[in-house]
Amino acid sequence: MTALAPVLDRLDQNLDQSLDRLFDLLRIKSISTDPEFAAECRKAADWLVEDLKSIGFEASVRPTPGHPMVVAHHDGPAGSPHILFYGHYDVQPVDPLELWENDPFDPALKEIEPGRKIITGRGSSDDKGQLMLFVEACRAWKAVHGSLPCRITILFEGEEESGSPSLRPFLEANAAELKADFSLVCDTDMWNEETPSICTSLRGLVGEEITVKAANRDLHSGMYGGPAANPIRILANLLADIHDEQGRVTIPGFYDGVEETPSQILQGWEALGETAESFLGPIGLSIPAGEKGRPVLELLWARPTAEFNGITGGYTGKGFKTVIAAEASAKISFRLVHAQDPKKIRAAFRQFAAERVPADCSIDFHEHGGSPAIQLSYDSPFLTGAKDALTEEWGKQAVMIGGGGSIPIVGDFRSYLGMESLLVGFALPDDRIHSPNEKYDLKSFHKGQRSWARILDALTS
Repeated sequence: MTALAPVLDRLDQNLDQSLDRLFDLLRIKSISTDPEFAAECRKAADWLVEDLKSIGFEASVRPTPGHPMVVAHHDGPAGSPHILFYGHYDVQPVDPLELWENDPFDPALKEIEPGRKIITGRGSSDDKGQLMLFVEACRAWKAVHGSLPCRITILFEGEEESGSPSLRPFLEANAAELKADFSLVCDTDMWNEETPSICTSLRGLVGEEITVKAANRDLHSGMYGGPAANPIRILANLLADIHDEQGRVTIPGFYDGVEETPSQILQGWEALGETAESFLGPIGLSIPAGEKGRPVLELLWARPTAEFNGITGGYTGKGFKTVIAAEASAKISFRLVHAQDPKKIRAAFRQFAAERVPADCSIDFHEHGGSPAIQLSYDSPFLTGAKDALTEEWGKQAVMIGGGGSIPIVGDFRSYLGMESLLVGFALPDDRIHSPNEKYDLKSFHKGQRSWARILDALTS
């Protein structure tokens, strides 16, 4: 605490200056999806490089076929951990502009209720506000001690909001330079405005599109109904067979690599107070539809799923047409957990589906990507240190949560750099990311800086 205390004081004293720097970055229109803003994306990368250089980082803009990367390095004490910190400087488009209360690229500080101030503007939460928290923590450490507590590499991406097309080739080409002991990823949320969280798992994904084909043309249902195979019925039966009455997936080998959630983790999730009713109520539902007997957060964070995302076939226009379609299609996504193998899941599903199609019909498959799940060891010393640091700062026990979706960068760090990732963020569910009137709580911005300073201290003590 001796080394940490003056760093925290420095962050408190320089909050206004850190806001000024964030506002300068937020004014840059770094919309990565629109080629019209390519120069603005480069401007944001240049701004970050100059800011990191002012702290003492060796920083540079790295070209890619798309928008540039920002890479920066700073030495640390001998024997200290090497940390890779990741964030992204690009932002979402602002459309529809008329729904914004203020210019999305003219950030401001507003009081929305007594004692609660917010930072407004596109990128304030996702992800410029988040990445600057770590930069400010480093700035304060350097100002107070003249050095950083560990070796740090920073990677800021400019294409996260447009699918990261340049990221994997860049990681592969620069693996030796970027590889560290572990990575820190800031693009996540708190559990609520008072409770910090660490995301310890992300579900993987397998996407499949299937098409069942029967007759060589659409048929009149009065002339052919009965004798002729109906691909919609074949497809419906196939999809119905994927789940049993208990909500479990019936594809052979589907649960290979799926572990039971440790009891202490389940108890921690139970303490969060989320129920099926509270989770489903806001969307007009109340009865959980997954595996029976499991709590809603376990279903969302630690259990695999098979979901049907779209079905087409036959006549779907206005009115009525008595037709037996020649083909029917479905889009299916599998969310994976623990050690499930995306390639094995895909192969098992395709065999399962093919076995349910009559011999005189056919089935085609089209792949829509796949990635494994991410699971951080619950006894990781990095996790323990970060949890203690967050608890100390917020005065409330930090919780370990899961992610129902996927963050591809985490899997890429594991695949290309052989690193585990610690996901810590200070966004809130009401930050309206990707929507008009994006905001970031001033409390998140202030205490987030202090949190990262504490985490750096905890991980290097």
